[in-house]
Amino acid sequence: MPELPEVEVVRRGLQAHVVGKTITAVRIHHPRAVRRHEPGPADLTARLVGARINGTDRRGKYLWLTLDGKDTALVVHLGMSGQMLLGDVPRSTHVRISTWFDDGTTLSFADQRTFGGWMLADLVTVDATRVPVPVAHLARDPLDPRFDADAVVDVLRRKHSEIKRQLLDQTVVSGIGNIYADEALWRAQVHGARIAATLPRRQLFTVLQAAADVMRDALVHGGTSFDALYVNVNGQSGYFDRSLDAYRREGQNCRRCGTVMRREKFMNRSSFYCPRCQPRPRR
Repeated sequence: MPELPEVEVVRRGLQAHVVGKTITAVRIHHPRAVRRHEPGPADLTARLVGARINGTDRRGKYLWLTLDGKDTALVVHLGMSGQMLLGDVPRSTHVRISTWFDDGTTLSFADQRTFGGWMLADLVTVDATRVPVPVAHLARDPLDPRFDADAVVDVLRRKHSEIKRQLLDQTVVSGIGNIYADEALWRAQVHGARIAATLPRRQLFTVLQAAADVMRDALVHGGTSFDALYVNVNGQSGYFDRSLDAYRREGQNCRRCGTVMRREKFMNRSSFYCPRCQPRPRR
């Protein structure tokens, strides 16, 4: 699943190209793309036609379009391979939903693996911020202007499990997935198996700051793309994968100390780290 930087790249593209436009037609090509919208495809189509898009927003890995004069939002879940593409897109690119605007332009939702989708959801106020109901349980992410690092550190100091597990918990801090967790821990020189509650507050702050820094760096490069699945609204891939310091660098030399990087299994995923800069905790 794309992580915060990749989703933010898509949101910025939508903000620049679809805000202010009115939807004139919607065609759903695959029912799985709207399975999260419980009233069904016909209801989604009827409610979107005539709606004007007045903004975009994001929390963690979720993005949504706000609709003018409505207390609902169009929530977009990119899943593993979802793409929001502007302009004419061949159906051969796994287009699941097509949308037309009043100025003649189009927006397509393509999704090769069909894990993503669209849904309309009510907006609710959580911690003085309006968010869709499916997003209300998520914590703020490190790039959120209202992100409270002190509060998150307080939570982490009560967690008697691995720090990487907590970084991946979207109810603790959202937006961080496997790639950027490894990158943040490498930058902070902390092994992912360290127990969060045993880390000093200073070190926890360092980890959170490293997560914010690496995701800002990734944004500059359009996000991380290892294949053609993660692209912006113009179909272009990001290239931050060339700048990764930990993820997928098993067997290569650590960019900081030269030690050979290692990989180990973690939560049905892989963790990549430097055994010298990030020593494993003693059992």
